[in-house]
Amino acid sequence: MNLLSYKQAAREWTEALPLGNGRIGAMHFGGVETERFQLNEETLWSGPPVRKREYNDQESLIKVRKLIEEENYEEAVNETKNMFGPYTQSYMPLGNLTIQYLHGDTARRYRRTLDIATAISNVTYTVGGVEYTREAFISHPHQVLAVRLTSSVASQLNVIVSLDSTLKYQTFNSSDELVLQGICPEKCAPNYVHVDEQPIVYGEFGETQAIHFEGKLGVVIDDGKLESSNGRLSIQNATNVVLYFSVSTSFKGFDQLPGVGFEELTGQNEDILSKAMSVSYEQLKETHIQDYQSLYNRVEFSLGHKQTDELLDTDERIQKYRADDLEMVELLFQYGRYLLITSSREGTQPANLQGIWNDLTRAPWSSNYTLNINTEMNYWPAEVTNLSECHRPLLKAIQELSVTGEKMVNERYGMNGWTAHHNTDLWRHADPVGGERHGDPNWAFWPMSGPWLCSHLWEHYLYTLNKEFLREEAYPIMKGCAEFCLDWLVEDENGYLITSPSTSPEHHFIAENGQGGSVTKGSTMDLQLIWDLFTNCVEAASVLGVDDEWIHQVAAAKERLHPLQIGKYGQLQEWLLDYEDAEQHHRHVSHLYGVYPGKQIIDGPLLEAARQTLNRRGDAGTGWSLGWKMSLWARLKDGERVNALLHQLFNICTAKREVMVGGGLYPNLLGAHPPFQIDGNFSYTAGVVEMIIQSHKGYVELLPALPSTWLQGSLSGVRVRGGFEIDISWDKRQVSQLDVTSHTDNVFIFQANQSVTVREEGREDIIVEPEDGFISLEMNNNQKYQLLF
Repeated sequence: MNLLSYKQAAREWTEALPLGNGRIGAMHFGGVETERFQLNEETLWSGPPVRKREYNDQESLIKVRKLIEEENYEEAVNETKNMFGPYTQSYMPLGNLTIQYLHGDTARRYRRTLDIATAISNVTYTVGGVEYTREAFISHPHQVLAVRLTSSVASQLNVIVSLDSTLKYQTFNSSDELVLQGICPEKCAPNYVHVDEQPIVYGEFGETQAIHFEGKLGVVIDDGKLESSNGRLSIQNATNVVLYFSVSTSFKGFDQLPGVGFEELTGQNEDILSKAMSVSYEQLKETHIQDYQSLYNRVEFSLGHKQTDELLDTDERIQKYRADDLEMVELLFQYGRYLLITSSREGTQPANLQGIWNDLTRAPWSSNYTLNINTEMNYWPAEVTNLSECHRPLLKAIQELSVTGEKMVNERYGMNGWTAHHNTDLWRHADPVGGERHGDPNWAFWPMSGPWLCSHLWEHYLYTLNKEFLREEAYPIMKGCAEFCLDWLVEDENGYLITSPSTSPEHHFIAENGQGGSVTKGSTMDLQLIWDLFTNCVEAASVLGVDDEWIHQVAAAKERLHPLQIGKYGQLQEWLLDYEDAEQHHRHVSHLYGVYPGKQIIDGPLLEAARQTLNRRGDAGTGWSLGWKMSLWARLKDGERVNALLHQLFNICTAKREVMVGGGLYPNLLGAHPPFQIDGNFSYTAGVVEMIIQSHKGYVELLPALPSTWLQGSLSGVRVRGGFEIDISWDKRQVSQLDVTSHTDNVFIFQANQSVTVREEGREDIIVEPEDGFISLEMNNNQKYQLLF
């Protein structure tokens, strides 16, 4: 099942259908009389940032640490605010492509679809005796949005096409083309501060250092008449029309000022359009499909069950979701992969809080990169669902952030290495946010995003075993972040290394003295992230055979990290001291990082304490929180609990984003925080794989958390750590066949409680017995085994 379908046009943005090629995004509304494509381009951000002053926080750091030792938590919060810095810049919408039909708004047999197997949207309906169709996609090879309009009866297309923007813009005609030119604001306050008091700040055309942009629309018609005037295109009595939209911006790089003119952008758009329009529409479409499917078709997922309500459309099926609608489980899984491909391609910016899709100049949380969970969560499915190339934008951004982060660490704290805090943006903002003491340190001051981001570098290596990447890209960045952590750690009264000040993202505590706070020492997540980074650095240095002396220092510091603790309720403690939760059912479960996506807690009492923590937190949650809990319960091997969370996720939210209730999915299957955050989609996709196959312990586990309703099924083309690709089939919840392809020379190890028949083309079958519960198979690059159970 690869189709989203609807019987009516989108009335709200969260009903429109997303298209993208990693750089350009569009939300397709599908109106009858008025069609709208809301447009985005990945580098349209406010800015560039200009730092108003230098920061030196060493004195405040000493004061905060002293206040924490005195258990004066309220004053520690106030002193931490002295270390706040500027907010990030904001992700901007590009504008709208509007197509006004002159046939009226009374239509029959309306249908709107998005085929995620081809990344093409369609609209069909009938007015009078004429069937009208629209087909749209955004080509990655040709870098254009292409929209084909057709009528079943000749010469019945009469439309007016226009472009506009909510940013400062102008439109004009250029021959038979339509041009949109504009600039982003120099400053845009985030919507979680007093935005009414802080207007969007623009410069004048030609007198601003903000990002400039130009969109250009070209048209090909088979018949009829085209008129280009008054900032619009009028098409009369046509049968087939194709619109081609290209966009260019003046962004030059995270560390450079943007260009200030439009001449270069005009030349770029002319080149893009000429190449796209020099081939036939069908050829353009075929090239797009081949490019997209080279990624999408790698993975197939089936739960072997056909839904009886197949005539219901997507929004109806969400509303009536029940346990046997396993096709919706499949669709949402592949939808996550679709969204990652369409919002994150190699050479583009990473997917932000909304992927690449945003229509608001004051988007929720600035639609930036939120680094205390959301940005990392976006990429949980990248390696495991065979989209390693789509991971590259984040890995590149981490390298850039290490540059700004090193400057920030040295200036603010007088320390070595690099890190970043809670948020970043196009300009690789690394400072704490919070503005002039507006924020709460529980989200504004969190210098641990560097260690978490570094885990993505290491995971990319584990899945690919690309030593050149490890040597040239990953390890130097990981080492730099570890150097910061070595400087940041302090010794407690028992000789353990801890962090101070420390927060557990977005959560508060109540201390024994009755004070509420968010700033303390040694939060569990801090210790887990640093343990993870130190562990990965030691392993990486061993692989590369480098830095023996420095690695000895890292390994020694790792051994001195304060042990994780079990609290009075049998839960994994969230902080060094066993405080009471200010909000027991808080959506964040930051201190369970060591269970997932980390690897520190894999068995024993700490794993049971993690189970107790999840039970105390409860199953309620917003979209992304439910996705994280799915993966955590999968690691705990409780498929029924995962399935219960999945049912909560299939809760349809009102399409109006401003209604802050519930969680789950919008009618277009985008994840609801609410409002819209794309991480809920990505965490769900990653969680499904975690139910079926896991590899974080150094070996592969098969069907570790399969719910009772998933009696039979198959998942093919997924990747596991060690450079292997897996196809797995099961029946009656038991593995029946496993195909393993090695993409490097390595030993494939999996957990087994029975003998298996190993089959390789051109060789006789062999039967292999497990030894101590495991089977090990030496494999060469490109070798493939079929295992029968």
